[in-house]
This record gives sequence, structure tokens and C-alpha cells, in this order.
Amino acid sequence: MSGNYIPLYRKYRPQTLDQLVGQEHIKKTLTNAIELGKIAHAFLFTGPRGTGKTSTARILAKSLNCKNGPTIHPCGECESCLDITNSIPLDVIEIDAASNRKVEDTQNILEKIQYVPVHGKYKIYIIDEVHMLTNHAFNALLKTLEEPPENVIFILATTEVHKVLDTIKSRCQRFDFRRITTEDIVKHLRYISDEEKINITDDALFTIAKNCAGGMRDSISLLDQLSLLGISKEVTTDDVNAILGRISFDVLNKISNKIISSSPNEALEVLNEIYNAGNEPLQILTNLSEYFKNLLIVKNCRAELLNELTGLNEAQLQELNKQKEQLETQQIVFLLERITYYIKEIKLASNQHLWLEVGIIDLANMSENSSLLELQNRIKALESNGIPQVQQRPVVQITAPASSEPVTRPAPIPPATLEKTSDQETSVKPQPAKIESGRDDDFTPPPISKKPSGNDINTLWQTLLMNIKSPATKALLNLAAPVKISPEEVIITFKNDKLVSQINDTNKKQMLVEAANTMFNQSSTHITIRLPQPGDSELQKKTAPAQPKPEEQPIKAAAAEEVQPAPPEEKFITEELPSPKATEEKPKNKERLESDQEKMVLELFDGKFIE
Repeated sequence: MSGNYIPLYRKYRPQTLDQLVGQEHIKKTLTNAIELGKIAHAFLFTGPRGTGKTSTARILAKSLNCKNGPTIHPCGECESCLDITNSIPLDVIEIDAASNRKVEDTQNILEKIQYVPVHGKYKIYIIDEVHMLTNHAFNALLKTLEEPPENVIFILATTEVHKVLDTIKSRCQRFDFRRITTEDIVKHLRYISDEEKINITDDALFTIAKNCAGGMRDSISLLDQLSLLGISKEVTTDDVNAILGRISFDVLNKISNKIISSSPNEALEVLNEIYNAGNEPLQILTNLSEYFKNLLIVKNCRAELLNELTGLNEAQLQELNKQKEQLETQQIVFLLERITYYIKEIKLASNQHLWLEVGIIDLANMSENSSLLELQNRIKALESNGIPQVQQRPVVQITAPASSEPVTRPAPIPPATLEKTSDQETSVKPQPAKIESGRDDDFTPPPISKKPSGNDINTLWQTLLMNIKSPATKALLNLAAPVKISPEEVIITFKNDKLVSQINDTNKKQMLVEAANTMFNQSSTHITIRLPQPGDSELQKKTAPAQPKPEEQPIKAAAAEEVQPAPPEEKFITEELPSPKATEEKPKNKERLESDQEKMVLELFDGKFIE
């Protein structure tokens, strides 16, 4: 008995253009073409699944091959009509391109198109899912599709028209099938339900239509499944939700109330009930996002459009109207954004239930902190009470005696103030300073490093390494020895040839090039990475600075050295300096720099002792 059962989507398949649901623009165009006798040799039907592409192709074939045709009202009783209805491939050949996608399959079709039709006037080829054909198969079809024999018509159907070659589309008349409206689907489902004596409510039919996203075939298949429940009782929306695995409106309303009222503990209790009922985490958040979407529509749309846009009944809309007063539009949008974020996380997570609970807690804690009005009130309160100005530390210019380059930095508590007098004598006077930072302890920052001289190869090498961002590359380059560092060329050596090849063959060399470009402020620096060579020591000597002999070490200030007079009351902030008397008592050789602090100050300002 089950072998004679015909599914509803096949039983109620349209047989004429008048029975086609929801494609008025296509019905009108094909009707005029048949009545005027302007039949193209190739058609391209494209659109979402379940919108009537294949059914329209069969209706067109039946209208053309009927014994009374071409006609818009085929008889359905002649031999040609019966062959098409029963899918007997005599004059109308249906081909599934997904399983016949090779060029050999296309050539096999082209070999048979020369034969005349048996019963009807045309030999019609319906190629379903034509986008699955390979490029070679498309190219084999091109010439025949452009100029087929007089009695051959091609009808191509696809859901992904962007995958069809442009040369194919340009040779066909294209018809775009639209998604069928919810209203049209509900009317057709009610007609089928009445014919099949299915006891189902209008709300349930509306839920079916909304869930199938404009596909008539999917809607009829779901109605066929629900018809088994309509034998003993009336099929309701809850039954549809149970079949689809959807959560009922009442449960979603309950958990949304806990979220809106910022009650994470109670929201988790409701979530636990939903999860224990067998609902998956992804389905829970998806249904919750649809609920808040409907709430957003109720918040922003006119009352007469709510039934059509949301698909909810009056009682459900009344509940949403209560909730919309508790939230602002931007809060609902924010909740939807966070739900979308957790949907993405759940799809990638191994522990989906964990992310579901985290998401619900997050949603239940954000609504009270995201009110635009509340944030505005907080800002007004802060503005009325006055916001204390942030005290910025002064920036003091430090001028070294032997250098013309100013150095700027935030001023710490100065241990001493160096004043220049008119007779070029220097004296150190303690000058305490107050820093309005809220700290009672004194803080002296570390000294600023001296700018590299440009000839010191070790200093240049360390500066070059500082410009490299990758720690792994920097650690590897620490094993290298610099031979030459100049704007013209940088040469470094490794003792291991494997390290040489590793640096040269990866992006580590590019990092070194970028670091050298930054250091020398140029666009391209030549980098050489190799093994050590005998002449490397000579290159290092040319790069390293020449050290003066001990007896030539400057002791007294040169008479020709000019000291720029300081403007009146100009102060130079330095680290603690020795007194002039102590300076005179220092020995006149290299051993005079006994104090680490003196070394630090002299190195900081590139200075010298003046007798």
C-alpha cells in the first residue's frame, strides 16, 4: 500500500501555467510567448530551490508538445502530455547535470539531437542544476546551444546562476524565479489541507511558511509530515515547533524577561530547563536571536505591519509590546550583536554548553549597563560636578655643553640645578621641585642613552637589533657577528652555514632589511649574510672609531672651543654632578673617572671636565 502513496509535493505539482504559484511575471511572459508563437530555442530558469523552475520547464514542454499546441492550456490526455506527466523520456529528456557533468555526457546528448521527435513537435532537453557541468562540457554545448536544429529546445535550470558561463547565459532567455511570499504559501497550504482533510490551524500553516523561506516544495513536504498528526487531533504551532526543533514563544518570552531584567541566576535556571528538554545550544541561541529580532520590529514598525513581518498572533504581539517599553532600540541591537557573536563561538567550540551558559550570563548583565539615557545622565552628572584636570608633567629641554642637539623628556624631581654664570663658571645648587602626581616618594628616571656615534659598530649593531620586532629573529641574530654596518652595506657573519642559509632563505632577512632601513632612514639597504672570511677584521677596523693615545687624552679645555653663552636664568636639569672643587682634585689621566655616576653624566651629555 505504501508503494502507491504519492507525496503531496508530487501530487499537487502544477500542471499548467495557471496553477503556478507566486511567479506572476514568468507566467505572463511565457503565456504571451506561446500565444504569439515566439518560442526561443534556449531558456535559462534560475532561482532558489522549491520555487517552480523544473515544474515550469515541464509545463512549457507540455504546452509546446500537446496535440492541441502550442497552447497555454495543454489537454493532459494526449500521448505527449502523458509522457511528460509520467516522466517518460521520449521527446522531453530530463538530465541531471550533477551526475552527467562530463564532456562525454554532453557529446552523447549532442549526438542524439539530430533525431526528430516521436510524438510532439519539439525535442526538448531539460538540464537541471546546469551549473554542475564542467567548463569543457559547457564549451561542447556552446555552438549547439546557439544554433540548435529547428525542432530542438533547451531549458536549463539552476540555483547558482553565477557559476554558469557568461557565454551560455548570453545564448538563453533568462527567467529569474523569486521566493514565494508567505501569504501565497499559506493560501496554497490551506487549499491542500482542505483537499486532504488535514486538521491544522492557520497559525501552524503560517509557521510552516515562515520556516521554509519562500520554498513551496519544502512547505508542502513539511505539511505532508504533519498530516500524520492531524488524524487524531488538530495540528498547532507547538507541533510544528516540535517537528522543527524550535523553542516555543512562551519559553523564549520567559528567558528574555530574565535577560531584560538583568537576572542571570534566574536566566540560567530557565536555560537549564530548555537544554534538558533536548534543545541544542546553537538552536537555542538561533531561536533567541529571532525572538529579539521580532522585538526590534515591534519596537520600530507600525502596528498594521507587525503580523506580516513577525508572523505572531495578537497575544504574542501584546507580550512583545510590554517588553519594548523596557528596552531602547540600541539595546536590542546590542543584544542581537552579542547573540550573533556567541553563535559563531559555539560553532567553533568543543564545549558548546559552556559557551551557551557564558552567553546567557553575558546577555543578562549588559542590558542595565547599556541604556543610552542612563549613560547620558552619568555624563551630565560628571560635567556638573566637575572633572579634575589631569596634571601633566612639564617637559624641560636639556642642553648639553658640547652638543647642539636638544633632548626633551619629562622632568623628574631634579637633584640639582646647573646654572651658568656670566664668567663661564659653573656651580651646583640644590633645587627641590614639587611634582603634582599624588606621590610622596622621590622618583628619578634612568638616564637617557647617548645617541650612537655612527662609527661604533657594536653600538650600531645593538641599535639595529632593537628595530627587529620578532623575538625569535632577534635571538637568532644575537649569534651573528657584525663585520660592517653602514648605509651602503650591512655585513654580518655566522660561524654555522646552516644559520646562514636559514636567515637567507626565510623572511628573517627581510626583517633585517626593514630594521636597517628604519635605522638609516632609507628605502633599500643591501644586506650580506655569510660565513666569516679572513679580511673581516680589516673591515671592522675601518668601521670602529679610532681610539686616541693616553698621552693625547684631552685634559684641559681647548682655547679655540667656543662655549655658547646661556640666556639669563636658563636652567639645565641634569643628574647629580660633582662640585668644581672635587673636579679640580681629580687626576689628569683616564683613571680620573672613578665614579659610576660621573661616567653616566658625561656619557649622557657627551661632555668633558673643564679645568
